[in-house]
This record gives sequence, C-alpha cells and structure tokens, in this order.
Amino acid sequence: MSSLTYDLTLAGLAIGSAAALTGIGLIVTYRATGVLNFAHGAVAMVCAYLLRQLTVEWGWPLWPAALVTLVVVAPGIGLILERAVFRPLSVLGSDPAQTLVASIGVFVLLVGGAALLWGQGARSDAPELIPAADPWGQLAVVLVLAAGVGAVTRWTRFGGELRAVVDNRRLAVLGGIDADRVASAGWAFGSFTAGLTGVLLASYVRLDPYGLPLLVMEVIAVAVGAGMSSLPIAVTVALGIGVVQSQLTRLHPSGWAEPLLQAVGANLFVVALLVSALVLPGPGYGVGRDALPRTATARVRTPPGAWLVAGVLFLLPLGFAGSDLHTSVQVPALAVVLLSLVVVTGRGGQISLGQAAYAGLGALFTALLAAGGFPGLPQLPTLVALGVAVLLVAPLGLLTGWPAISRHGLALALATFAVGVGVSRFVFAQPYATSGLGLDRPAGFAGDRAYYVLELALLAGALLVVVALRRGRTGRALAAMRDHESGAVASGVPVPRLKVGAFVAGAALAALGGGMLGMGLRAFDPTAYDPVRGLLWFAAVVVLGSDSLLGALAAAALLVGLDAGTRGGVAAAVIGVLAVLIGRFPGGPYEALKAALERLRPRRAAQLTQLGLEARERVAQSARPAFEYTLAHPSARPTLEATSAHPSARPTLEATSAHESARPALEDTARRAEGGAALREGAGRGPNKPKSPLRARQATVTYDEFKALDSVDLDITPGQITAVVGPNGAGKSTLFHCLAGTVRPDKGRVEFGGRDITRLPAHRRTRLGIGRTFQQLAVFPSLTVAENVQVGAEQGRVRDPAAVDRTLRLLGLDGPVRRRPAANLPTGTLRRVELGRALAGGPHVLLLDEPAAGLDTAEVAALARVLKALAADGMALLIVEHDLDLVADLADTVHVMAAGRIVASGPPGHVLDSLETPEPAAGS
Repeated sequence: MSSLTYDLTLAGLAIGSAAALTGIGLIVTYRATGVLNFAHGAVAMVCAYLLRQLTVEWGWPLWPAALVTLVVVAPGIGLILERAVFRPLSVLGSDPAQTLVASIGVFVLLVGGAALLWGQGARSDAPELIPAADPWGQLAVVLVLAAGVGAVTRWTRFGGELRAVVDNRRLAVLGGIDADRVASAGWAFGSFTAGLTGVLLASYVRLDPYGLPLLVMEVIAVAVGAGMSSLPIAVTVALGIGVVQSQLTRLHPSGWAEPLLQAVGANLFVVALLVSALVLPGPGYGVGRDALPRTATARVRTPPGAWLVAGVLFLLPLGFAGSDLHTSVQVPALAVVLLSLVVVTGRGGQISLGQAAYAGLGALFTALLAAGGFPGLPQLPTLVALGVAVLLVAPLGLLTGWPAISRHGLALALATFAVGVGVSRFVFAQPYATSGLGLDRPAGFAGDRAYYVLELALLAGALLVVVALRRGRTGRALAAMRDHESGAVASGVPVPRLKVGAFVAGAALAALGGGMLGMGLRAFDPTAYDPVRGLLWFAAVVVLGSDSLLGALAAAALLVGLDAGTRGGVAAAVIGVLAVLIGRFPGGPYEALKAALERLRPRRAAQLTQLGLEARERVAQSARPAFEYTLAHPSARPTLEATSAHPSARPTLEATSAHESARPALEDTARRAEGGAALREGAGRGPNKPKSPLRARQATVTYDEFKALDSVDLDITPGQITAVVGPNGAGKSTLFHCLAGTVRPDKGRVEFGGRDITRLPAHRRTRLGIGRTFQQLAVFPSLTVAENVQVGAEQGRVRDPAAVDRTLRLLGLDGPVRRRPAANLPTGTLRRVELGRALAGGPHVLLLDEPAAGLDTAEVAALARVLKALAADGMALLIVEHDLDLVADLADTVHVMAAGRIVASGPPGHVLDSLETPEPAAGS
C-alpha cells in the first residue's frame, strides 16, 4: 500500500508541476501586462505540436528541437502577440472586455491554425522531454523557475520596474520606465512557460488541437486561487491538487457514488476552477468596464434590403440536395444558439463563455425526454421534448446569471467559462449520462428539406423573441445596463434582476438551438458542445456584431460554411484573425473597412453651412447663455446647442433669480409659456406633494482603519438647494453615495418619506423618488438622446411617456439632437441629457455630483437657472460641488466637510466667507 501511495504521489507531482508552470506563466503575464491570457493553452498546444514536428516528422534530435521550441519559438510567439495584438490595445486604453476578446481571438486562431496544419486527429507519439518516471525533474524545473522569478522581482532593477508598472502603468511611464519593455518581457516569459507546459503534458495526454488547450486552461484555477499575484501559493495549490487527484484514483466505492467520485477524481482541477471562479472573491481583475461594449458593426443602421437578401440566402438551401442540404441544416440551428449571445452579450453587455453548455444540455435533455430516459417524466414526442427541454434548461441560466450580479469583466468571463467546462466534464463526458443516446427528428420532418423548413420556422420565432427583448422598455434597460451600469441603476433599472433574466433567456435560446442542432445531426455529439466551441461562438458573434441580428445569422453561416467540405479549422482561423484585429480596430471589421474607404476618399476642406455661419455670427455678437438666445429667423431650425427656437415655445426661466423673494412658482409662468408645466410635470412629477426631507443620521463609513464618514447628520429639505463642500478626502463623495444607495453605512441610517431606507438598493431609491447625476458623465452612448431620457421616464418613480417630450423641451433637447446617439456629443449637451434622464423619472429629491464639471460659463449659468426653478417648484436638491461661486449663487444652505465630519453649516455668505481656502480641489 505504501508503494502505491508513493507511486500515485509521484504521478500527482508530475501533473501538479505542469499545472504550476501554467500558474507561473499566467501570473507573470498578468502582473507585467494586466492581461489574463486566455490563449495560454493554445500557445502550449502549438509548441507541443512543433516539438513533435521537429522530432517525429523531421528527425531532429530531442534537445536541439526542444531548445528551438522553448527558447526561440515560444518567447517569439509571446513577443509577436504583445507587439501586434496587445500593445495596440494598451495604447488605445482598452478595457478588460476588449482585451479578453483579443486573447480569445488568439486562442481560436492558434487552434484553427493547428487543425489546418496538423489535422484534427489525436496524436499519441509526442516526444517525452522529461521521463514520466522522473517527476522530480519536473518539480525541480518548477521550483527553479518560481524561485528565479521571485528573485528577479524582489532584488533586481527590472523587478522594481515590474512592480511599478503593475501598481500604476501611466505613473511608471512618466517616471521614465519603459512599460513596453516590461510587457514584452512578461509576454516572452509567459509564452515560454506555456510552451514548457505543453511539451511536458503532451507525453501524458493525447495531442490534439482542441483537447490540450482546454486541459491547460482548466488549470487556470491555480493562478486564480493565488489571486493572480502569489507564485508560492500557485505552486503549492497546483502540487496539492495534482497529488490529491492522483490519490483519488485508488478509491472505488460501490453504488451511485462510484461514477461521481470517478468524475471528480479525474477532474479535480475543474472542481478547483469552479470553486475559484464561483465561490472565492474575485482578485480584482474585473476593474474597468464591467460590460462588453457594442462594436461599431452593431451601431450601423441595417440597409433596407439586407433582411430581404438574408431571407433569400436562407431559402436557397431548399433547392440543394444531398450533402449540401445536410450541411445547411446546421446553419439555422447554430443561428439560434448565436442569437442567445446577442441577448446576453450584445444587448446586455455581459461576457458569457458558457453558452455551449446550455446548447449541449438542450440537445441532451431533448434526447433523454424523447427516449423516455429523463427521471420523473414520460417519453415525449420529439418536438414536445424539445420544448420541454428548453423549459428545463432556462432556469439553469442562473448558474451564470447569479454570479453576474456580483462579478464583472474578466471575473464574470472566468465564472461563465468555469460553468461551461464543468458541464462538459461532469455531464457530457460521462458515459452514465450520454452513453447510447440517439436523437430522431420530429414525425413528418425526417427528411433534410422538411426539417430545414421546420428549422426556419423555429428560427423566425427566435428572431421575434430577440427583437422583442432588444426593443421597447426591456431593450432600452438592457442597453443602459450595457453602456453604463451605474447610470442604469441610478435610472431605476433593476440591474441584478435584469442580468439574471438575460442569462435565463439566453440559456433558453441556446437550449433551443442545441436541440435543433442535435436533431439535425440525428445524434447527441458531446464534442459539438465543448467549451472550445463556446469560445469560438463568442468570438464570432462579437467580431461580426454582437448586438446585430444579421451578425448572428452571418456568423452561423460563416462557421458552418467555411468548414463544410474543407479541412476543419478554417472557420476558427478566420474568426481568430478578425478577433485579433480588435487591437487595431476596436469597432470590428466594419470600422476597418470604413477606415480603409476614408483613406481612399479625396479630402475636402470643411465648410460651414449657412446655418453654421449664422450661428457663429450670433455667438460672436452675444454672450448670453445658450438657453436664452433665439435664431435670427424664427422659421430656421435651432443648432444642436440652441435650446430655444422661439421665446414662447420654451420655459421662461428669467422669472427665477438668486434671491428667494424672486422665486415664483412655475405655475405662474405657465400663463405666459409652458415653462411652468414643463418644470412641474415635464419630469413626470405630477401633482404629488413633495415628501419629507431626505435625512442621514449618524452615518458612519469605515474603510479598514480609515473613517470616511464619522457620525454625519444631514437634512435635504424640499424646496431648497443644499450644498456640500470640502477638500479632497473630506468624505463628500462617501456621503453622497450613502444617500444614493451605492454605499451602505456601517452605522447610522438614511431616512426618506418616514421610512428607513439604509438597506434599500440604489434602483429602489430611484423608484421612491431619489434621482441622481454623476461627476463622470453617466449617459448611454448607444441610445439616442430621447432614449436616454426615456429610460429615466420608464424606470423612475412615475412612468409617464409624455414626460420625455416635456423634459426634452425643458432642457432644449427637442430639436434634431433628440434623434442623435449620445456618443460623441458635446459635454454641455450630455450634462443636459443626464439631468433630463434623472428628471424624467419624477424625483422628489435630486442629488447632483459636481454638475458643472466640464461646462463653460454660459452653460453653468443656464444650469443654475434650471436648478433654481426646480427648487422653487418644491424639489429637494443636494449639490456636491467644488465651484464655490456656483455654490454661493445657488445654495440655501452650505455644509463644509473635513475628515469625515461636517464642521460648519449655514447660509452660503456666512459659511463660505469663513473658509480659509476659497476653492477646495475637485473630488473627494
């Protein structure tokens, strides 16, 4: 027995050593570049294939071939990736989502290229660099590498530069550090460890383009468990899991536990991946954008005849016969699967790498239900079985939807990838779940042509469902969540529920497509739904237009068509190239084509139109605010910044003044113009009386040992403007977030309308009537100006569609600008858009975080008039602002904060005059 234990320990050390190499490479690459390299496994596979090519096919001696592979080729791949793919992304200031797409693009490109070069069959004759009987040699390599990296990081100048780049890349560059050199070294070393991992593992497993990369990526849990930072922890975790997994093979329980224990024993690294991705707190690599941005392809208006062309192309296979028609049967089914990514990733902005798992479950459940093998349910007709399978799989979308509530960016990508790998290993790869399963087509649709007609009908139904989810109130809420999650929450969008709903709907669509795909192939094929396939589908949808229905259809046709009748791997290689180009053209292929056409187009000098000339002359002659001037000719249309085509057509704000006695109610001005109604009702406030003040009582917030807020009391009173000022670190922003609901105080409470709302989330507070704006603009770039405001009207306290037009008129946004996307509009316009979004929901209280940031003098004056009018109408306003002149002009009460406390309060004239520093710095 002791001999068996020793032998199993040695085998576990061998596997653990290879896993430790992967962890070391991933951690070094991440620490040097901030990139979680999903292509690590593909680099390992390519190096393993190259070593086999040099030794087995070309007859090179082992060690010279190994030196070329590991010392020249592997680091060279890393340098090429850094220079050609990831450095452009770094220069462009990319977010983790774009970097993820690029790394997945490299993955599928290398996998597809390997399949083209070496075929898709598995090879069992890979050379053995270090004998399997000598795991101590592998362990020595791992320990030497880990010690060497640790020594370099701790005691060399390069290590200091590496730590500086990791802490703050921009500051390191300003300090004279060559961050590109550091990144290049990180990529070269990471690719070297990937190559070494592939070479060592290839002698233990069968070498194929799909299996080995996935096997390497399964052990990413080693790096995640180490927080993407600690090499000793990564090595210890890898060796420990390897030894435990090897020891579990000696256990052979009887009964139902046997297959389960065997599955766990053979896939302990997958268990660790699931635990690290779903249970452990994220190590912080989700910082930055937490949603996948929509590519330029998806922002292009669909040409009028595009759907007609697509319809004709999808009907063409009805005239095919034989193998051509049999291959075409896969296209509508795959299109339905890819439509699930349009909902989750394209519209909702959530990174989902596990859709292949839901597609496979749809096919598996359909087969089991049709065969009468599903526990607790009778045998069902095939078409009914498909529908029931969709209903059964949809709730399983919680497996990825629930982690999405708290995980973002790369952390969410890992969670969804872990779910896909777990389902593949513990369900699809287990004989007890899939052995002997067949899948017939529905009665009356056995032939390829008849079944293709059925698929087109199901695809049309799926398209209608996705169109419904992309349009209307739900579609705008999903787009708002994708564009700016915090802004969506502030608009009243129930983001957690919406995320879960998107994943559930995506799981249902994927299950439908997976079942259709299985019936088309007349069998349940687990390899059709492996995690690598899921990565390929994700990359294809993203690069061809993640929020485009036509993009999903085109991706399905491309994936099936490229591999039909050719050597496998063409589709992966093409999609990989397109995804890699995201480093050069973040907007996708459309942007690349558009840029090329722009270079070919002759340049013409820009000229102002007659309207532009009139506007320039008017601006030069008048310094009045944009809200007040009128066009010289009443019949002319206003410019985008103009807010008043005619004095009688806009709210009259001259009636309001800084002095309280000159603040008439807006109803009085309604006799002259619709301004009063616009201010009182345009935001959807209606005739409801203002509620009681919004109060903070003994609010205390502590971060580690630092008290950001220390027993703060604050009242925000209806009909008044309250201002909070103070220096950096005073606690202004923390107090603001406590009132808005994005920070929960450790002690104390927040009250509104006679109830304690301390534990109420931000979107629920919005629906109670507490609106807010942001210091950094929180608009939804892909939505139009009117749609931005409409999100607030639909999700806020009062749902009044008419409030959109009234709010747009109030803020001077009802001209042509209302139909323009919010992307790339001037800051002044966007500030009005954000304010309109907050007002359209009918708030009783409006919280404004530095509302004048980025505005010029005229725009600030116009904003001040609007805010005074809102207060005169009974709204309670809180302003956190560093512009003391604006505070002095606006506020009824000013509170000065320092060190987390309110140190002075009173009228602005008294309080501001007593400040030693006249203008505190911005932020807090």
